[in-house]
Amino acid sequence: MTSREKLLDHLGRRRVVVTGIGVTTPAGCDLDTFTDTVMAGAPTAGPITRFDPTGLPTRFACQVSGFRPERYLSGKDLRRADLFAQYALCAALDAHADAGEPPSDPTRSGIVCGSSFGGAHSYTLQALNCLDRGPEEVSPLTTTLLIPNSAAAFIGMKLAWHGPSTTLSTACASGIDAISTGVGLIRDGRCDLVLAGATDSAGVTLLMMAAFCQSDALSTRNDDVATASRPFSVGRDGYVMGEGSAFLALEPLDDALARGARIYAEIAGTAQSTDSHHLTAPNPAGTWVTACMNTALADAGLTPGDIGSVNAHGPSTPLGDAMETRALLATFHGTPPPVTSSKSVFGHLMGASGAAEAAVAALTAFRGLVPPTAGHDKLADDCAGLDVVTGRPRDTGGRPVLSNSFGLGGQNSCIVLTPPGWSPLS
Repeated sequence: MTSREKLLDHLGRRRVVVTGIGVTTPAGCDLDTFTDTVMAGAPTAGPITRFDPTGLPTRFACQVSGFRPERYLSGKDLRRADLFAQYALCAALDAHADAGEPPSDPTRSGIVCGSSFGGAHSYTLQALNCLDRGPEEVSPLTTTLLIPNSAAAFIGMKLAWHGPSTTLSTACASGIDAISTGVGLIRDGRCDLVLAGATDSAGVTLLMMAAFCQSDALSTRNDDVATASRPFSVGRDGYVMGEGSAFLALEPLDDALARGARIYAEIAGTAQSTDSHHLTAPNPAGTWVTACMNTALADAGLTPGDIGSVNAHGPSTPLGDAMETRALLATFHGTPPPVTSSKSVFGHLMGASGAAEAAVAALTAFRGLVPPTAGHDKLADDCAGLDVVTGRPRDTGGRPVLSNSFGLGGQNSCIVLTPPGWSPLS
């Protein structure tokens, strides 16, 4: 095999690697804190402090703390950017810095951002302004505050990039879909550097908390918030709402090697599928989730036996965890590898969850350690057959990681990350 062939995957495409990670999450707003919190399996749920939750069945969430947007945004820009865009800008620029701010052609540098809700917080405030005080009191900045692509726009303006800038919304699959889209831009030769991730802040607002409480999606363990999120465990009663953003810096393997970049992981395979079953409930058999995982493995040129661990969607809902268990058992022929759920630590970040979990998966591939699942007590009967990592990180010997995200409307997305230097071609 020639050196050139080693730079291409099994389908002759440019191999894509992660060289930078940036996070703005309840588990930390810098990579070191985020890594320590996740690897310790330390839950971040606590009483809601952003608004008065009196009257809600759920009065706790995972909130971002220690966020310093002034690092990148002036006072004027802060007024023009909804919180979801602020989260994204800081995470994306941190990922770029973590990658060493690689030199790039601005016309071949791209941004892909996912979000479930965009500037929903600003939309709500301005709608109330309009109704309560009259249309003349609506801010002239309303449009730019709420449009979902404002996050990507701020990132592009800060970096003066002129390549593709794409915003997508596929509910809770948005994060992996954004990363998959970024991988495609590099594989297809359109970009040499992509910042890909997702962001959401709408979840920890009175309106959205009320909406999710009304749909019985959230845990109501107000007296035991530390173990309220208990994926795959007995007694699970819903997820814990979160917020935040995560971005990955993606480059072709050859460029990363040429500049001596640190490589966290290679993104070897991606896939999407759709249940077409129900707007909120998953297909209980997990048929199309199984198909999605198998397609991601095929895209990576791997077999189920190659996978060392799974970063599960694992929302801690009765239906969701049971469905994912069935799909994992089918994909891995009855014996799935060790499984973890990062939502147990930093909550469900909505559209950003898949991006944050992909960051965890990249760290798992890089370190060879699977972080523990917080809150998990005893494996539920409808999740029998899973090996859920608890207590402390599990050493898997540096093997590929599969990460799953499933969104409302039956959106399924999977991504496969391999450790640096690990490849069936090497």
